[in-house]
Amino acid sequence: MTLHAELADAGEAAALVVDNVTPAELGDPTPCAEWDVRALLNHVILWTSYSLERRAHGESVAPELTERDFAAEPDFAADYRAQLDRALAAWADPAVWDRELDVMGSATPAADVGALLIAELVLHGWDLATATGQDYAVSDRAAAAALGAVEANAELFRQYNGFADAVPVAADAPVLDRVLGLSGRKPA
Repeated sequence: MTLHAELADAGEAAALVVDNVTPAELGDPTPCAEWDVRALLNHVILWTSYSLERRAHGESVAPELTERDFAAEPDFAADYRAQLDRALAAWADPAVWDRELDVMGSATPAADVGALLIAELVLHGWDLATATGQDYAVSDRAAAAALGAVEANAELFRQYNGFADAVPVAADAPVLDRVLGLSGRKPA
């Protein structure tokens, strides 16, 4: 199973948001209470471009990247797009989706890792858009892939404070609203 189209859609939505983050907003709060815009932006860049590419190759992100302040770089948006393009190209090979990847010592299907990365792009793309006053739009197919990953992992993520308690959302709400609510975000 490959979710490359959904990954590309989620990546484009996140990149559009990153394109419009300004240095003046870096100290602003975000829906992620422990992070300001700078911390969230650095998280997005690290995990949805650098780590995304490394995962496609069965590798982990280099430790020195975890401390890098990507947001301090003058061309962070263009750099993010370039790295995201490399990551998406790495996931374009259908064989990548059929492998098992080492995730914290456990063999995990690459398709599951890819789905989690789509959720990361969608949720934190929305967080960053919300924090910076931008509109956020992602395809329904990318939001549906994110929803599947969140449904499969929400309770585990809540145990580690990755998600807040679910926010009630109507069963017929748009798929993006459902994934946001299930992950503890308030869609409105």
